[in-house]
Amino acid sequence: MPSLEVALRHGVDALELDLSDAQISALLDYIALIQKWTRVYNLTAVRDPEEMLTHHVLDSLAVVPPLRRQLHSMGLNESISLLDVGSGAGLPGVVLAICCPAMVVHCVDTVAKKAAFIQQAAVSLKLPLLRGIHARVESLTESYAVVTSRAFASLADFTVWSKGALADQGVWMAMKGKNPEAEVAQLPAEVAVFHVEPLVVPGLAAERCLVWMRKASKVA
Repeated sequence: MPSLEVALRHGVDALELDLSDAQISALLDYIALIQKWTRVYNLTAVRDPEEMLTHHVLDSLAVVPPLRRQLHSMGLNESISLLDVGSGAGLPGVVLAICCPAMVVHCVDTVAKKAAFIQQAAVSLKLPLLRGIHARVESLTESYAVVTSRAFASLADFTVWSKGALADQGVWMAMKGKNPEAEVAQLPAEVAVFHVEPLVVPGLAAERCLVWMRKASKVA
């Protein structure tokens, strides 16, 4: 898929990401894996590989630089544990696992076939720190420095359901479309938004942003 690789490399350059040829290949293999599984298991409504690239992979890649900046501001490196809630086909979890190989990435989903897909992706793409978990996020007992979601639920539901999985000093990173001001207004008092960060996704003419939150009791 030479044209897909060219488009991916252009997108990676636009995001100023430094990815190896092996990482580029892994991202392309990931798209092929989604296509293969979607034929049987309907992982995603997006079937066209070019659309998968922009709407799924580049959309997820766009959060890598902000995530790295946030970890740096917290005095952390990429050797952290991250939880992707309602991960579906592994977005952004699998993409983050490919780009940040030192990061432990757990993808939780209530749909068994989607968690199984993540497990298959971990094997196929040789990502030993990636894991798919079939469960409700409320039932998890591990804690994570970063808890993220993409098109999963309202900010209130996302934070309430996943608060038990967030480390005390951890942060929520919610991927959203346009600035969700109404959702922010409905957040419980124990959740504090400390940054809403606009994102530009190469090849995608749509608003995107990251909503960064933490437990309010931990705000200085």
